[in-house]
Amino acid sequence: MPQAIKLPARGSRGIVHVIIDTPQGSRNKFKFDDALKLFKLSRRLPAGMHFPHDFGSIPSTLGADGDALDVVVLSDNPGFVGCLMTVRLIGVIRAEQVERHRRIRHDRLVALPITPVNKPRLRQLSDVPPPVIEELEQFFVNYNKVHGREFLPTGWHGAAAAERLLEEGIRQYAQRAAG
Repeated sequence: MPQAIKLPARGSRGIVHVIIDTPQGSRNKFKFDDALKLFKLSRRLPAGMHFPHDFGSIPSTLGADGDALDVVVLSDNPGFVGCLMTVRLIGVIRAEQVERHRRIRHDRLVALPITPVNKPRLRQLSDVPPPVIEELEQFFVNYNKVHGREFLPTGWHGAAAAERLLEEGIRQYAQRAAG
C-alpha cells in the first residue's frame, strides 16, 4: 500500500477506500515500492493465468501478514494500477497461507465498487453466483501454488465479518503508527 499517500481507510458515509494494484485480466502483479514512491512489476503469472477481478488493498490498515488488508473488487470492467476505488464490503474469504513452513492468516476481503451515481446490483455475498466464488477461491489457491506457497481457504463469511476485519486492521495500523 502506498505509504506516501495519507489516505484513511474510510471515506464519507463509511465507504471504504481501495487502491488497485493489479487490474482484472492482468497477468502482471504490481506492488507499490515505498522507496521509489511508485508501483512496479512484482511478478508475472504463467500463460493462461490472470487476475479474475481487480485486486488491491485498503490504505491505513494492517493485516496479520504485516501488509495492508487485501481486497478483491468484483466489477464488470477493470480499473487500473494506482486507481482509488470506493467500495462496499460484502464478505471475506477466510484463509491461511503457508510459506517456508510458517502459517499465517491471509484473508481476502470481497467488495463491490460504489460511486454516488452507480450503486452495485449485488447487495451481499450470497448474491454472488457460486461459480464466481469458486473461481476466486481456486485463483488464490493456484496463484499461491505457482509462487511456492499454500493457500488454505477456511470459509466464506458475509459483510459483518468483513467489517470486523476492517476495524481490526484500522486498529492495528493505528497502534503501529503510534508505537
